[in-house]
Amino acid sequence: MKKHHSATVTPGCFVFFVLFFVFESCLRILSEFSVSTTSDRSTPPPPPPDKQLLKLKSIGKWDLVLHPPPLQSSQSQGGKINCDRSHHNYDMCSINGPTALDPKTSAFYIVDDAASTPPKLVEKIRPYPRKWENFVMKRIKEITIISSPRSPKCETQHNVPALVFSVAGYNGNFWHEFNDGFIPLFITVNSIFPDQDVIFVIDKARDWWVSKYAGLLKAFSKHPIVNLDNDNATHCFTSATLGLISHGFMTIDPALLPNSATFTHFRALLDKAYGHSRNQPSMYNSPVARPRLVLMSRKGSIGRVISNEDEVQRVAEEVGFDVIVFKPSVRTPLQKAYALINTSHAMVGVHGAALTHSLFLRPGSVFVQVVPLGLGWVADVCFAKSAKAMGVEYMEYKINAKESSLVEKYDENELVIKDPVAYRGNNWSSDVMDIYLKEQNVKLDLVRFKEHLKQVYDKATEFKDIEG
Repeated sequence: MKKHHSATVTPGCFVFFVLFFVFESCLRILSEFSVSTTSDRSTPPPPPPDKQLLKLKSIGKWDLVLHPPPLQSSQSQGGKINCDRSHHNYDMCSINGPTALDPKTSAFYIVDDAASTPPKLVEKIRPYPRKWENFVMKRIKEITIISSPRSPKCETQHNVPALVFSVAGYNGNFWHEFNDGFIPLFITVNSIFPDQDVIFVIDKARDWWVSKYAGLLKAFSKHPIVNLDNDNATHCFTSATLGLISHGFMTIDPALLPNSATFTHFRALLDKAYGHSRNQPSMYNSPVARPRLVLMSRKGSIGRVISNEDEVQRVAEEVGFDVIVFKPSVRTPLQKAYALINTSHAMVGVHGAALTHSLFLRPGSVFVQVVPLGLGWVADVCFAKSAKAMGVEYMEYKINAKESSLVEKYDENELVIKDPVAYRGNNWSSDVMDIYLKEQNVKLDLVRFKEHLKQVYDKATEFKDIEG
């Protein structure tokens, strides 16, 4: 027997819906990328995310988003320490002069002959760019800046500045590792350290994470990282910046960067890290007669699974594609993923964390995001903007009600199916979000989808003929 739901919405709820839905929905892709059962073992898996991070108990959790606290900036020690707390997404502190790091206490020291004894605590910062999420920020290690007549004795001297940040938070989720990590890192490096050497001091850089992203870290900096969790030596730097700059979800705003860097430049950095694989023998970099389409696969009980995936693959092959079904996991080496996607001409997948691999597509190739019911806004924010900014030919296939598994539970005339925006209204419980993100699978209308794929094929073929 089908469930029956009813809901109403006032016009004033719409703005609230846009803001809250984007934040909540992007968070919900947190758990899905770590449940794959692939046999690829070359990168050890991360620990499972804390279940408390996968749920929002009530709308009260978002008070900091809708009613942020007063913003402030500070300057102390004669300008040697500056902290900018004026941004919604992040805080940023800078130490403008020689400084010593004691990893055992997560403290930076600056020498000030006039400082008091005992040493004076000057500033504290949690260097993670999700400042508005109080329940996440509590999990980020607090770094202190201390003014003292004496600093710890240097055991390792670096003649370059340090950039300090955390990869705790939603570590283990592919989308968050880029949205909260590498994209803000790119922005910060290009804002503060353009054409400069810098050493990364990282909190919660687990062995699996360092192994997985070794190539990308090396593309950013030639220096080994300093790991706050397992380094006991005192490190000295010429200066230090604590925190990462964020321009918003999957966004690089060239107007805010002194060198006007764009997503295209970020894509070039990825190519610097992983593009060398094109010169190595691979099943993916050999010439192909037909355009190659990567079909991103989702399996299990994580939601948004294409239940007729085999038939979709067959239809794509009938249209003319060489289809490779790709099911990435946390253990999949990025070199392998890059080699496949960077040499392909099109990619198709249902909204989810794995679509972050769209960053590996070449400009001009085609990216099709299958958008389930109720996920239009989050599909745009999480993946569409970045794809367009990289010059990828972005297309959407928005499923209709008959293609959603939700019609097996709810009547087509109920708001939950007919008008998800109105159904959600201001009722942002976990149960409501689970309907669209976890309960919903898709069964694509093969006739309708085939017509869509024909357009994709034409664009992909044109791209193949030009770029190979």
